[in-house]
Amino acid sequence: MYKIIFLFLFLIFVNCDNDNGSKPTTTPNDAWKDKSPMPTGRQYLSTSVVDGKIYAIGGSDGPTAVEQYDSVEDVWTVKTPMPTGRQWLSTSVVNGKIYAIGGDKSTGSPALSTNEEYDPSNDTWTAKVEMPTARFGLSTSVVEGKIYAIGGFIRNGSEEVTAVVEEYDPITDTWTSKTDMPVARGLLSTSVVNGKIYTIGGAPAPHNVYAAVEEYDPVTNTWSTKSALPTARATFSSTSTLNEIIYVIGGTDRHGPVANIESYNPTTDTWTVENPLPGVRGFLSTSVVDGKIYAIGGTPNYRLVQEFTP
Repeated sequence: MYKIIFLFLFLIFVNCDNDNGSKPTTTPNDAWKDKSPMPTGRQYLSTSVVDGKIYAIGGSDGPTAVEQYDSVEDVWTVKTPMPTGRQWLSTSVVNGKIYAIGGDKSTGSPALSTNEEYDPSNDTWTAKVEMPTARFGLSTSVVEGKIYAIGGFIRNGSEEVTAVVEEYDPITDTWTSKTDMPVARGLLSTSVVNGKIYTIGGAPAPHNVYAAVEEYDPVTNTWSTKSALPTARATFSSTSTLNEIIYVIGGTDRHGPVANIESYNPTTDTWTVENPLPGVRGFLSTSVVDGKIYAIGGTPNYRLVQEFTP
């Protein structure tokens, strides 16, 4: 299944430029500003923030790359490479350390259960206990110091999406199985608001995408269904939360990359359609620093970095 999904999306993007930091050809939206391009152009990466710095980790065309972005100085710094090069991984931060979880090494390769910890304070990596369920295209989020690995694609002889949810405790370096997500899918995104995790969108099959939104309560280990994403899609940014509002930026629908931006208010369970991106963009990652969202990498411009002020 995953090979077919990837091939379908790849054929759409074969003419995309991944070698320069050129600006989008469409008319820019005033809310967006181009910033210094990422040194290693890539998609299928993951980004996380520690002490106000963004760390771009892994991805295609740079599976071991670790690069730090300082949004104040608008400069990039190359860091120690990730031990296990991979794409389609997910990263989360607990106590100032970044945990890079899952992924695969290349298209068509087996899913990984790899769990590696990066300490920005001394620029070092440490292997941790592997995730029980090997998968790629998963999403991770943190609640009360625990990392929740949700969904993704499994490759263990049969290529399929999974609804598996597994909790990782960095203090004890242990994993615990939790209640499965109601709708199995990969290439989704998750965000946390007021201690609840929201799973948004994703892909279950070739030429298909989901609009599903579900809320997970780690305290009760239960799920509930929420208002659907207005534009069904997958491979959008790691959803970013700002002032308790979740922003879903870019991604791909059944026809290719899109410029859609939609925001979700968990308190009212309502969606708002926002002004679109300056250009279509999928397979990117986003992070929040000082009230601004930074969109990094992705298709069609693998090095593109843009700052968004909602």
